[in-house]
Amino acid sequence: MPPTAHAASHTADLHHSDTHVTLPADSNQALGIAQYALDFMWARKGAVGFADPGKRVVEKTEKFHTDACLCGVSALALGTNAPNLLRREALSYAVPPAGVGSLAAPFGARHAGATVFGSSVQVQPEKAVVANAAAVREWDSNGTNFGFNPRLNHTAGEFGHNDFYAVPIAAAQLMGLDGKAAVKGMILLDEIRGRLAEVFSLKSYKVDHVVHGAIASAATFGAMLKATPEQIESAIGMMVAHYIPFRAIRAGKQLSDSKGASAAISSEAAVLSMKRSMMGFLGPRDIFRNPEAIFRIFEGPGQMFQKVGAEPRRDAQSGHTKTAAYASPFELVLAKGGDDFAVMGMHFKLGLYEHQSAGALQGLIDLINKAPRLLDDPQGGGIKGMTVVAYEPAFGIIGDPAKRDPKTRQSADHSMLYLVCTKLRKALEARKAGAKTFDFKTLMLTPYDFSAEAIQHPVTRTLMSKMNFEHGGPDYDRRYPDGIPTSIRITGADGAVHDSGLVMYPSGHARNTSANLNDILAHKFALLGGLAMGEPGSSAAVTRLIARYADVSSKSAADVQTIHDFSFTVRDRFVD
Repeated sequence: MPPTAHAASHTADLHHSDTHVTLPADSNQALGIAQYALDFMWARKGAVGFADPGKRVVEKTEKFHTDACLCGVSALALGTNAPNLLRREALSYAVPPAGVGSLAAPFGARHAGATVFGSSVQVQPEKAVVANAAAVREWDSNGTNFGFNPRLNHTAGEFGHNDFYAVPIAAAQLMGLDGKAAVKGMILLDEIRGRLAEVFSLKSYKVDHVVHGAIASAATFGAMLKATPEQIESAIGMMVAHYIPFRAIRAGKQLSDSKGASAAISSEAAVLSMKRSMMGFLGPRDIFRNPEAIFRIFEGPGQMFQKVGAEPRRDAQSGHTKTAAYASPFELVLAKGGDDFAVMGMHFKLGLYEHQSAGALQGLIDLINKAPRLLDDPQGGGIKGMTVVAYEPAFGIIGDPAKRDPKTRQSADHSMLYLVCTKLRKALEARKAGAKTFDFKTLMLTPYDFSAEAIQHPVTRTLMSKMNFEHGGPDYDRRYPDGIPTSIRITGADGAVHDSGLVMYPSGHARNTSANLNDILAHKFALLGGLAMGEPGSSAAVTRLIARYADVSSKSAADVQTIHDFSFTVRDRFVD
């Protein structure tokens, strides 16, 4: 137990229950997060801050990690631009093995660096993080959260993704920690970013959602390296003061590498901020209550700005009154034991698609199973028209007029029309080949469904010309982020109308109870593993790759050191 990390939390105001820690709005929450993170990683059993996530929490986190890494390695193997560029950059920042004296690893670590996918070379940790996180996010196919906790009335609805596991892996490699510690770091990171997403909606102010993950990355990396609470507070302050990305990276006629690499670049900045803080740089303190930081600028006491046309924000979601002039806009409640962790409310993507489209994809699968005759003409002639109805923010994000004619993969996977019509085109092909039933496995969207050729597929484009996408208004909007409220109507060539009804919890959603999730994920893992290794999904090489990134909590410290040490070949040049 590091003595500096576990001195009495003199100025951090943490209110403990058996399973949760509450950081009041009128407290220094940056310092509170720092103390919580240190306790989470290092407090011993019996101590007030001891963290003991339940078995289900560990298992779900491990599945998200496996999913993320297979997304990443397959993106590298297929030659995507940003992941390979950032991996090459990382390898140019190689560090010598740690020695003694002036050659000792920094910050009391056992090793001098961390590794990137497919290499044993130790590099600067922030470079390993940016390379691995960019690869993980490239397909936009890993886990998602929606910031919804009605039990506490924390329903801000900010979304985010499980993009940041490279941070605890890099920290574990530096410190020589085992897989159990690495998974604990993953749970910690998801808990902080997931709970922030429940209480503050960044997207409402056109700030990119990766900010919550960057704050969590700084806290987790610092805690795993045994920084002091004040050093972690400083790094969080630096992140918020110096590195705020706006949603400009997700707007515009066609999207770029910046969209896919946003989480990676922010996590790189978080690790670098933490390193600088541990070397003595003093960042802004108490950043959540800072009246000119992003939180209080938009909400809470002293609010300076508000959305055009919006009602004035209340002074807080909870935790303080209008008389509390020095407070953040929210109370923060973080888990430390049991099963009520943020990761349990996160969702799996069952293929490559923007998560806001999942309800429409589920509705489509339901309809074609009920009325397979719609697929009898392989060219789509059995379909006269389609209408998808959904909520905001889905309508604004994947219904943007520019996304109705996508020309790049990054835009196509954010186009409701393209996603629905590509899955429908695959169903037409499957029906022609003799398929009688359809599901997320048989119609799984793969990277090759977003190739330049696929984006211009004539059948897909014909179907898109028959499709409308509409905003469902308040009745749909109020049901998000509890679910993904969507409906789809298909009018057949005979004039018959087929209606999915309202879809709330599609397959992969945390509250879905009908899908065989483990079976679908096994199919997805084999598919991505096969793309990564250039072999059939059932091959021994793919099985070994999946095992490498599964069940991390059972791995030794030596296993964690070599977790990325394998070979793959870049076999393609996947051009947007």
